[in-house]
Amino acid sequence: MRTTGRRALLVAGAAAGATALAGCTSPSGGQVRRPSATEREAERVARAEAALRLRSVTAARGLLERYDATLAAHPALAPRLTPLRRAVAAHMKALGEGGTTVGPATAATTSTPSAPASATPSASASATPSASASATPKSGASPTPVRVAAEPRAALKELAAAERTASDGHTAALLTAPPEYARLLASVAASGAAHAYLLTEGARA
Repeated sequence: MRTTGRRALLVAGAAAGATALAGCTSPSGGQVRRPSATEREAERVARAEAALRLRSVTAARGLLERYDATLAAHPALAPRLTPLRRAVAAHMKALGEGGTTVGPATAATTSTPSAPASATPSASASATPSASASATPKSGASPTPVRVAAEPRAALKELAAAERTASDGHTAALLTAPPEYARLLASVAASGAAHAYLLTEGARA
């Protein structure tokens, strides 16, 4: 009787162990399956890419805000700055959506001082509401006002410095960006460098 009882206990224990093992490995058993090393690596890469995209869009948005502040402080600069501002808005949208490569600087359009005066900051901002909405998550905090130099030439130099900073940031991000996004970053960085040059030359005029 003792041997039989002991054998029954062993059989019952083995059955319970097999049931528990099946529950850990079966997706229908209500147990959470541990991700594999490949899955964990894929998740890490996805999170790193999402963080990179957020940094890139944040840099583009900050640059766009400086354009808007400069245009508000110096409306007379609208013919020169509006085409550049429009390009920066397109870059921000592309970086947020991971879209196709955006062409470099709009040098041809920036050299035409006869651009329509109706292209004011409010008009250009209302033309691209979906860019900022799709590129970044909404935040309840109000943005910090951008200070702009009172003298137009100094304001242009500030914009040029901001363009160079954003361009350098996008260039640095190339090292860790996936191939498709890296090509986009390279294009945006080149455009920013060209914008900085045009703004600097404009400040000397």
